Amino acid sequence: MSSEAGMKDVEMGLKEVELNEVDQEKVPMTAGLPGDTNGALKGEKGEASGGSGLGVGPGSPSKFTGLSKEELLAVGSSPAWVRSRWLLLALFWLAWLAMLAGAVIIIVRAPRCRPLPATRWWHRGGLYRIHSPAFQDSDGDGEGDLAGVSQRMEEIAALKVKGIIIGPIHQNVADMVNETRLNKIDSTFGSLEQMQNLLEVAKRKGLKVILDLTPNYKGKQKWFGINFNRTDGGQDLLREEEAFQFWLKMGVDGLSVSGIEEVLTSAPHRVVEWQNLTKNFSGDDDPRIFITGTAITDPEEILQLINQSDADLFFSYYLRKTLLALNPPTARSVQQRVEEYIENCGKSWPSWAISGYEVGHIASSVEQHLHGLVHMMLFTLPGTPFIYYGDEIGLEDTQVSRGNAPWMLWNASANGGFTSRQSLDETPLLNQTVQGQKSPSSPLSLFKKLSLLKIKERSLQFGEFQSVYSEGNVYGYSRVWDQSDRFLVLLNIDTQSVVVSLAGNSLPAKATIELSSKADRPEGEISLTDLHLAGGEGLMLKFPYVA
Repeated sequence: MSSEAGMKDVEMGLKEVELNEVDQEKVPMTAGLPGDTNGALKGEKGEASGGSGLGVGPGSPSKFTGLSKEELLAVGSSPAWVRSRWLLLALFWLAWLAMLAGAVIIIVRAPRCRPLPATRWWHRGGLYRIHSPAFQDSDGDGEGDLAGVSQRMEEIAALKVKGIIIGPIHQNVADMVNETRLNKIDSTFGSLEQMQNLLEVAKRKGLKVILDLTPNYKGKQKWFGINFNRTDGGQDLLREEEAFQFWLKMGVDGLSVSGIEEVLTSAPHRVVEWQNLTKNFSGDDDPRIFITGTAITDPEEILQLINQSDADLFFSYYLRKTLLALNPPTARSVQQRVEEYIENCGKSWPSWAISGYEVGHIASSVEQHLHGLVHMMLFTLPGTPFIYYGDEIGLEDTQVSRGNAPWMLWNASANGGFTSRQSLDETPLLNQTVQGQKSPSSPLSLFKKLSLLKIKERSLQFGEFQSVYSEGNVYGYSRVWDQSDRFLVLLNIDTQSVVVSLAGNSLPAKATIELSSKADRPEGEISLTDLHLAGGEGLMLKFPYVA
């Protein structure tokens, strides 16, 4: 009996423990507070006592459990809480509406961006003219060829130009129209298959290819003195329209012809027909370009030709005579020539060139202290710059060469890396070559920086042009587009350094140096009221748009 009684006592004790644990969870929030005994646990003698935090032993406090669901619902339904919730909701929506109104006001009052003008790929960067016989020999015969151009496409792409102009490469016997075939490649330069490969390689590098089809490129008169108004069919010997279609169908991105003054004299309508033919092969995503050009160097004659040439671009050596004057050019003379040309272009897109096959390279024509300055002009004036191969490294017409054009100098190996042919065995200095001009201070580095700025900055692509300074031998102009960064270009044509002040020209007090033709020019901000220019320095400054 005693054992059964003991078992019952144990079971009763366990039940009491379970009941106590359950009761602990029902203790209200006020348990253990002064003056409250309802929720306190009883000691062994039935005295009210606090808990220890564990709910065990004398003096232990009650466990905090919060409000029950019924109590929360009762409190939340009280008038005070209902009014508070409505007040907070009203404040939230008022704040949201205030922010929305503020955003609308900012958008309405903020200056609106101008829509970008309609542009083609040739408006956005430079074009690189390649004299095919002197660019790269791929087969060791001493003559540059199409395969050689393909081999050097990586180096061309590194120049950040938009396209290349190759040729003329068609069959031509000097001054013999009946021995000229515009749709046949001279075997010296390669084959149709190599031309097709060149187009594919260029496309992979993001480069456009323009073919020069000037007919009599080996002779005196570029168009053989043909009278296009003849009715006996003599001019059909060229079959130029058929040739244009042939190359456009093959995939060239444009065509170029020089000596256009000969055509305009007798039949200006032919130029319009050729332009329309090129447009017929163009699409919105694949525009083709038609370029007309002249080797005339007289500025006044060039101005007369501009509006007569109905083409996408008109190539000329307009600035060359001004920069090559026997007396050093002045800022006023350069300003006058630049402004006259832009005005005469009207709505036509301008273009600029200083060098080319007919006249030679910049380094052999322009005074040495102006080489970097000339490149800065070409890339910062409004319009498309035409660059002659080798000008980016300062190639001279008297350097390693065969014939009337210098070989391109790629490295300091025999013959400048142009050809594997060893018979001439002429070796240039390393700093005269592409390989030797990797330093930031080299002419090639300056060229690449200018070319990159041309394709990335809207103000330099199609911004407004304005002359802002013209005193002595310093000429300055600005390029501004909408809310984009503004650029100020200063050209010191003199050999001596000079200090200029641009105060009062609607310019800021200070600007940031973007690029200088002098590699030792320190970077940073510069004052426009006390600005030092080195002799022959071209300086490009940048300042932000301010509303």
